[in-house]
Amino acid sequence: MNGIAVVPVPARVEPAPGVTFTLPPRAVIRSDSAAAGEALATALRPATGFALPVVERHTEPDIELRLGEPDPALADISEAPESGYEIVVESGRVVVRGRTEAGLFHGVQTLLQLFPSAVDSGTVQHGPWTVPGGRILDAPRYAYRGAMLDVSRHFFGVDALIRLVDELSRYKLNVLHLHLSDDQGWRIAVDAWPRLATVGGATQVGGGAGGCYTKAEFAALVAHAAARHVTIVPEIDMPGHTNAALSAYAQLNADGVAPGAYTGVDVGFSTLAVDREVTYDFVRDVLAEVTALTPGPYLHIGGDEAKSTSTEDYLAFMGRVQPMVTALGKTVVGWHQIGSARREPGRIVQYWGHEPEPDEDLRAALAAGDRVLLSPADRVYLDMKYDAGTRIGVDWAGHITTRTAYDWDPGTLLPGRPDVIGVEAPLWTETVATVADIDLLTFPRLAAVAEVAWSPQAARDWTSFRSRLAAQGPRWTLRGIGFHPDPEIPWV
Repeated sequence: MNGIAVVPVPARVEPAPGVTFTLPPRAVIRSDSAAAGEALATALRPATGFALPVVERHTEPDIELRLGEPDPALADISEAPESGYEIVVESGRVVVRGRTEAGLFHGVQTLLQLFPSAVDSGTVQHGPWTVPGGRILDAPRYAYRGAMLDVSRHFFGVDALIRLVDELSRYKLNVLHLHLSDDQGWRIAVDAWPRLATVGGATQVGGGAGGCYTKAEFAALVAHAAARHVTIVPEIDMPGHTNAALSAYAQLNADGVAPGAYTGVDVGFSTLAVDREVTYDFVRDVLAEVTALTPGPYLHIGGDEAKSTSTEDYLAFMGRVQPMVTALGKTVVGWHQIGSARREPGRIVQYWGHEPEPDEDLRAALAAGDRVLLSPADRVYLDMKYDAGTRIGVDWAGHITTRTAYDWDPGTLLPGRPDVIGVEAPLWTETVATVADIDLLTFPRLAAVAEVAWSPQAARDWTSFRSRLAAQGPRWTLRGIGFHPDPEIPWV
């Protein structure tokens, strides 16, 4: 296993020199988890052409997926050992152990990367299908490892989101945060307020049809993600970034007049009428219906760039809305500007600043004991250009090369050792209009973020990473991903 091209890099790798496992044509997978077994078999069948039956019992299986206790040393590796796994590769068999279904699934993703890259082809390829011998013991550094897609500035259908979920799960990212509402578009159907979909969802940046997810579509996405151990986190941004909602319902405006649709990219000009009781009826209804669609623990309420809301009104609004989230059984998540508002127990603030020191809102959040989700704009904002020549993207937080996205330590970003729960890479879509645009800005930087969030700091090294990342290029090509050929990477 020396030099294995696995991303994120596992916490511990113990090679067995001279040992190689070769998948035989009549291979059998025995699995304690039908889902994990089928995930492995489904990934291997197209390129190998093998039948790969998945069974509960077999006397001599070629690959075993076991639920149970991996090596107890996992507890020393990670604060989230339940998501860890162990892989043992011998000449005649492979065993993957996970304490939980999630851990077993993560082990399967690593095993797939141990096979030759041709295994990612959708058509039958020539073998042999070999895996280097040895042992891997691995678990995540952070429990929350995510990406965000802004579907409000430009709308993307469920198929695009499912494709993105699949790629997140390959690299052991376990959260997809969806920015579902903004000035340019409202993207989730709400039965109690139907014009949010028909009026608020009817456009996007630059004009065009926009779109809105039906409840059935959103439920299908949530189910697909859950099968891959990815949690969908919905965001309803408030009290600013609300023009789409205001255009649908005049009563949510302070003057009672609905503005027209907005297709530009400016921010900070809209606000809900925070002194009207109908506003809180609206918020309560929306949050209740969105909560019913998302079984995950988090509900994101935005809270950033509310420049048209006075400080007094902002604090009063958040003082009423945050308890609604808690009453629905969810954990409050918001951009770090909510740190100035009264704290709900367990609240998470998402830090997107790029200043050397925390701003006033983040300092307030840290002083109150809030947990922190790190999304520093100058490291992990995927809408930033790679360099001045990148055909799309923005650069207000600077250019972000793959190395820039990789070469930092979440544990030392903020002073005072705050309670950091994880890392999330947002992709805002002011300039992103197609799936090809998503690919260009997301890959290869998403893989860098995945390693930052998963791997222990001591195991990470840029020289090693750029070599392992280079081996992902052929896999992305086989999967139809148009990645940015960063010149710092020695692409295979």
